[in-house]
Amino acid sequence: MSGKVAGLWVKRMKRGPMDAVKSAEFLADQGIVHNADQRGKRQVTVIEQEVWQDLMDRFGSRLPPETRRANLMTENVSLQGKRGQILRLGEVQIKLLGETKPCERMDEALPGLKQAMVDYERGGLYGVILNSGTVHIHDTATFEEGSR
Repeated sequence: MSGKVAGLWVKRMKRGPMDAVKSAEFLADQGIVHNADQRGKRQVTVIEQEVWQDLMDRFGSRLPPETRRANLMTENVSLQGKRGQILRLGEVQIKLLGETKPCERMDEALPGLKQAMVDYERGGLYGVILNSGTVHIHDTATFEEGSR
């Protein structure tokens, strides 16, 4: 079963709201157009829909996934153990570099959520954009064969 892009968000300023979008322009070696985080190693942050749902079930909560403050949510794509691999979203490739550590804002939203996300890399991953292109909700999400 192939995965897909289940959610896209743009954060237009530091600590600002996460704006849901249907598509976003990804620029190689820079970041997402209009997103506050540009350049560096953390150009894109990614979470899994299944992990978010599991966390919400555990806490008996229904917080929306943008609470996590990630740019992208995948469905049917496991991020577990995928550091160093290339995630393809439609035509765009992202090299996943490391774990996105949850911050205190997670506990502000739901006490105990930060620690629950730390366990087993459930906070998601971050990466750099390898090639420019547009990512849309429902685009196919897969890992490149042999990427590491």
